[in-house]
Amino acid sequence: MSIVKSLAVGEGDMFYIKHNTDNFTVIDCCIDENLESYIINEIKLESKDMGISRFISTHPDEDHIQSLKTLNNEWPIINFYCVENEAAKEKPSESFDEYCKLRDSEKSFYLYKGCSRKWLNRGDNERGGAGLNVLWPITNNKYFKEQLELVKEGVSPNNISPIIMYEADNAKFLWMGDIETTFLKKVKDNIDFEEVDVLFAPHHGRESGKVPSDILEILNPKVVVIGEAPSEHLNYYSKYNTITQNSAGDIIFDIHKKRIDIYVGNSNYSVDFLKDKNKEKFASYIGSLEL
Repeated sequence: MSIVKSLAVGEGDMFYIKHNTDNFTVIDCCIDENLESYIINEIKLESKDMGISRFISTHPDEDHIQSLKTLNNEWPIINFYCVENEAAKEKPSESFDEYCKLRDSEKSFYLYKGCSRKWLNRGDNERGGAGLNVLWPITNNKYFKEQLELVKEGVSPNNISPIIMYEADNAKFLWMGDIETTFLKKVKDNIDFEEVDVLFAPHHGRESGKVPSDILEILNPKVVVIGEAPSEHLNYYSKYNTITQNSAGDIIFDIHKKRIDIYVGNSNYSVDFLKDKNKEKFASYIGSLEL
């Protein structure tokens, strides 16, 4: 069994995966100062028995890298994953400087479509793979190369976000960072989309990151997670089952072979599309998604 947790961190993204192999993964890092100690202690606790830990940065915007230096100091990042880039900022923050230090270090591994690495997506006799596969970017794609040039000039790095699939047992989860609708439309024919169970809506669920309808038809997600952003900027994916993190708080997906049990931080939050299996592994169970 494995667990995917989407942390409620305010207007930003942070996730971790406790894999069903000897792997632990953190995706992005947005931590308010008031939550630093609590969240980092949780990361330490949940990863302490895992042989391999990694950090994946979708892109270096502050709402995805805030407190990266503190995290790295308290939970040393040995394996750092990002797309290869030369992003620059006119007034770099401490977090951005830490991102660049890790990005340009020997600890980094650059993500691209179809990339393969031991224990990321290949197992051996020592441990199984983490089940993480990269669907995008294609590094020589002209539109992606344009974005790489723009981020060198300090333009928003949203569109250098990779698209990452996590597979565990029969479940599939998809992350798209903050990739924007207009860019996704340009490159969609180069991405091998397939059906997923849980889609984390890009750009925190903002209208600017709305997944085009033809892609959604292929993905056919059983649940779309709408991230944390001001409600006036959100698209609520009205044709799909959704969990809204603004209201739900932390979201835990406890993965089994035939179902995903879902728990949230807000005990008053509920949805009507899940099956009630009377689970109590964590607090505030809201139902199970059948696979």
